[in-house]
Amino acid sequence: MKAVFLDLASLAEQDLDLSGFERVVDVWHSYPATAPADRLAHIGDADIIVTNKVVLDDDVLRAAPKVRLICLTATGYNNVAVDTARELDIVVSNVVAYATDSVVQHVFALMLAHHTRLFDYTAAVRRGDWTKSPQFCLLDYPVRELRGMTLGIIGYGELGHGVAKIAEAFGMRVMVSQRPGGEPREGRHALDEVLRESDVLTLHVPLLDNTYHLIDARALELMKPTALLINTARGAVVDNAALADALRRGMIGGAALDVLDVEPPPLDHPLLASDIPNLIVTPHTAWAGRQSRQNVVDETVANIQAFLAGEPRNRVA
Repeated sequence: MKAVFLDLASLAEQDLDLSGFERVVDVWHSYPATAPADRLAHIGDADIIVTNKVVLDDDVLRAAPKVRLICLTATGYNNVAVDTARELDIVVSNVVAYATDSVVQHVFALMLAHHTRLFDYTAAVRRGDWTKSPQFCLLDYPVRELRGMTLGIIGYGELGHGVAKIAEAFGMRVMVSQRPGGEPREGRHALDEVLRESDVLTLHVPLLDNTYHLIDARALELMKPTALLINTARGAVVDNAALADALRRGMIGGAALDVLDVEPPPLDHPLLASDIPNLIVTPHTAWAGRQSRQNVVDETVANIQAFLAGEPRNRVA
């Protein structure tokens, strides 16, 4: 069996152990990245494709007749034409629950940075404001404790559960939203109720038809004017333009985002404008802890081994 990794650099692999790939296939090759025009040339006569974000659309899959397995080094699979894969009898496997610790700690890093005004105070110290203070401390920006706040969670899978556990340790009240488009469940709250009551709202849903722009202008209008929105899920779960407008108008207290609706974003992206207040943006790094990235490698190797043994795992197509 021959395998090719089309975008190995997406794992920042320099500190990872990749030897498992060489153990489970006869021929192993990788490319740091693959441009759209190079997809077929890089795939060549490979039986197995490993990729994070390279788009494998209908045309590509039909032009690569030897491919029998596609291993995604991510949970999301919207970059693969899964219906075509099923038609062509190509197995598609993803990886799940590999970055829980990394994402959960990132959620709280964002939450704490906002409520402690970390970046405001860092900038103030660098400006010399503390050296000019008439007292021992600088209190220009209000700091809020998490204890007693209501945390709304939309998406209560592995990540949502992980966030809830830490939130409870901070003394937060946790409200879990009903699944978008799903049936009511005991212990879950209507989405509008969660939007109205949350001091912090954190998103952990995949990007599907019923979650696209789930947080739109209407949803933002329902939120508290002091509420913080956190998104470490998928960028297009939030209407990015509506969020930029809401922040400028002071409709919510702030937003902390690890994802945008276009990645990498253009310089004129609406949420990269310099005049937007109370906004933290990190470049899709919530998942990227060293152990999480190694988990991706190990899980992908396990997916290949299972496929070769005739027992595909983590199968999405």
